[in-house]
Amino acid sequence: MLQDRTGQTVPQVTFRTRQGSDWVDITTDELFKGKTVIVFSLPGAFTPTCSSTHVPRFNQLAPAFKANGVDDIICMSVNDAFVMNAWKEDENADNLTFIPDGNGEFTEGMGLLVDKDDLGFGKRSWRYSMLVKDGVIDKMFIEPEEPGDPFHVSDADTMFAYVAPSANKPADITVFTRPGCPFCAKAKTMLNDAGMQFEELVLNKDYTEETLRAVAGATSVPQVFVNGQKVGGSDDLEKWMASR
Repeated sequence: MLQDRTGQTVPQVTFRTRQGSDWVDITTDELFKGKTVIVFSLPGAFTPTCSSTHVPRFNQLAPAFKANGVDDIICMSVNDAFVMNAWKEDENADNLTFIPDGNGEFTEGMGLLVDKDDLGFGKRSWRYSMLVKDGVIDKMFIEPEEPGDPFHVSDADTMFAYVAPSANKPADITVFTRPGCPFCAKAKTMLNDAGMQFEELVLNKDYTEETLRAVAGATSVPQVFVNGQKVGGSDDLEKWMASR
């Protein structure tokens, strides 16, 4: 049975990381001592749930976590340093620290090293997240022991609700734009001035006019969406922001 180690200290391990062309050893104390740190650990780099959901959401919420007292967010996996570095670059996850637990020592010390032989993975980490304060585990969210790769409680939103239950999470904002559009520039400036994170999708690079018609029911840009709802163009965005 997987054990909740809340109240215990994290395992003492030296991680072999790769920075540029150099091997750099990083100890547990360097990662955790005197800090408030979130760790989320997962079965493997470049795997579906890990790449599509687990990493991106923690990366997106990282500024909000840090505004609420978290010093660092560590993504850990039983993979080597080269794989973890390549994965971080592929995910554009600059808000996170990727740590390779290549030999599984930290994961084993947590009691969460499991067999994934059926997938050809060998020994890997069970999926979990935890909040660590000055090297002591404050809270753990361990996925239930059920077949497959459960992903119910170790997500970023569950952790955020624990860390900052009364805080508002940043809105999910997407802006459809095209190069040289002054109204697009206006919309982006308004969002930037308000300190609101957004994803920009550029015409003929990230989407086509057909996509815009299908999604927004419009051909003009910008088209702004917030939390799944269409706001509209730059004037609509200005009204929406004034009403908040």
